[in-house]
Amino acid sequence: MSGGYVVYGATGSGSVAVEAALTLIGAPYELVEEPALGDPKAAMRAAAVNPLRQVPAIVLPSGELMTESAAILTWLAEAHPEARLAPAPGSALRPRFLRWMSFISAQIYSLYWIRDDITRLAADATHETVLRERTAARIVSCYAAMEAQVAPAGRCLLGDELSVLDLYLAVISRWGPRRKALYAAAPRLGDVVRRVDAEPRLAALWAERMPFVEGWEG
Repeated sequence: MSGGYVVYGATGSGSVAVEAALTLIGAPYELVEEPALGDPKAAMRAAAVNPLRQVPAIVLPSGELMTESAAILTWLAEAHPEARLAPAPGSALRPRFLRWMSFISAQIYSLYWIRDDITRLAADATHETVLRERTAARIVSCYAAMEAQVAPAGRCLLGDELSVLDLYLAVISRWGPRRKALYAAAPRLGDVVRRVDAEPRLAALWAERMPFVEGWEG
């Protein structure tokens, strides 16, 4: 590979998980801030990179563009095995890793396309309230499903070593219905994400890109 990484992201968005992975890997990257949500001009700029006008997107050192946070995180872990951020292909933990990365992406993350702009699907104000309540309930039920099946055997979801799966869960669990809902539905997962929050190598990143402001847990 030649050159470096270019990350298109926004403060508090899914790009923060990608930025966290690159920080743990120790790979330099350029950050292009594209807060497209609610900003038509920024959305048009984002569309030049990702036609869906969404972040994160990343340009690899090869020049290849990647979108979809789960795919990016998985690729980064594979491209930098020395960082030990995912079970290697052939590992007994690999199926579990791929299952839950896909689960978070398909079952939880996808609901934020609705929640970030409820008018995309809501017919009126009453419908907006229903959608907010039902998507929040679905997210909490997904946390409970993970809690029942993952059963962390160590400090993190796949053992004692932090992985991009832990980063992914820690970031999305900061969004609505927010952390208190996760702690109540899935206390063991709550322990894991608290450890990710406290990871000293990520302290500066959290402070800049996803700060723990008063009331952040909900």
